[in-house]
Amino acid sequence: MKTTFVLSFFIAVTVFFVYCTKNAQIVAPTTSSTNELISYKTSAAPTIDGSIDAIWDNATKLAVTPTVPDPGNGLFAGYQGTQYPATIRSMYDGTSIYFLAEWADASNYQVQPWFFNATTQRWAQRGNAKQFDVNGSLIKEGMGQDQLAMLWNIDNSTPKFTTQTCYASCHIFTPYRNFTGQMVANKSGNHYTNGANEKIDMWWCHLNKDLVTGQFDDQYQDWAGGPSVTDTVGGSGNGRKADDLIPPTPFSTTYINTNTNASNGAFNNTQSLKLDGTGAAVNVPKWIVPDAVGAKYYLATDTLAGGKAIKVTGISSTGVLTLISGATLDPNGNTDYSDDAATGIAVGKKCIPSFISAPLTMGRADITAQATYTGTGWILEYKRLLKTPDVLKQDIDFSSLVDQPFGVAIFNSSNYQHGIQPNLLLKFQK
Repeated sequence: MKTTFVLSFFIAVTVFFVYCTKNAQIVAPTTSSTNELISYKTSAAPTIDGSIDAIWDNATKLAVTPTVPDPGNGLFAGYQGTQYPATIRSMYDGTSIYFLAEWADASNYQVQPWFFNATTQRWAQRGNAKQFDVNGSLIKEGMGQDQLAMLWNIDNSTPKFTTQTCYASCHIFTPYRNFTGQMVANKSGNHYTNGANEKIDMWWCHLNKDLVTGQFDDQYQDWAGGPSVTDTVGGSGNGRKADDLIPPTPFSTTYINTNTNASNGAFNNTQSLKLDGTGAAVNVPKWIVPDAVGAKYYLATDTLAGGKAIKVTGISSTGVLTLISGATLDPNGNTDYSDDAATGIAVGKKCIPSFISAPLTMGRADITAQATYTGTGWILEYKRLLKTPDVLKQDIDFSSLVDQPFGVAIFNSSNYQHGIQPNLLLKFQK
């Protein structure tokens, strides 16, 4: 969902795995041997298509129960204690490692669709998280991403990872100093490791975005200079980065892409235009496919010359969109673009997709994946080379077949509220 990775990714104020404080890490409870995922040695690779080949019967299931924690800052309010039971299986051969994850999910919504608010006569997007009133009662269902993520310790560089797994890099900030020298109250959190040589491999699959192109988003976490540096020079202190990014200067809060032609994957279908050309600036969709029914996303190719999508070039004070073709779209009195007032999903059958799908490239495209939504849950298959071509120490290396601790997270129609299962261990059948 990124138009510009630096803006949308590195100054994010939400967390990925939050469950510890800035000055003290939380050690997860000791678990039994049921935390072990055995990767079955196979001579025939499964087909990565989101269906379960018979060969998966040879791999033992690991049952996990990612649970939403309470980080103590209200970030997960309304979600704490929610559980997302799942099973994971694994296989490997001479070149690659394969995973199969399955979990129940009663919904697969359109992600944050654009709708027209007839009362305000403005275009808006549904929230990515559930909304609750002061009594904790649900006001409206969230329409964010369904996601699965995994963390791995690169070259055993992060000592605390062995006992803390995903907790070894998540921090809740106390107030920090920004670039102007002002102290800013930060009730959210960011990821960074605890030393300059520590790195964590982060696999992150947005099932509603990345799988359009059959990919996970391969990322990593590093020190980011640590909290003392960010308190001195400002910035978010966020060590989360996409693969193939390096800092132009030590501890920089801006990162550059080593491949100038790389795609940042899916990006937001949004822009800012002035009402009637001269009034207040408002956010509106950037691209629409006129009369499209039930569209969950547009393809990047749709936005090119000859594509299906048409660019929005104007917005009136009553919400009428003007297209580059000269045509207009008047949503007034048209429930096809409306939102419901209760707790359900957006009901307008022509609500406009919130993102444009585009493929990931270079190091971000290391993980191939496909999934099937069955109507009651997800079947997710994915694979990666045992050892990638990575030379920047941003990927976990499985080629030695040594045990690897990991953590897993599941998100249900949300942006950052997620269930966590730490202290898991991958073991290779020899």
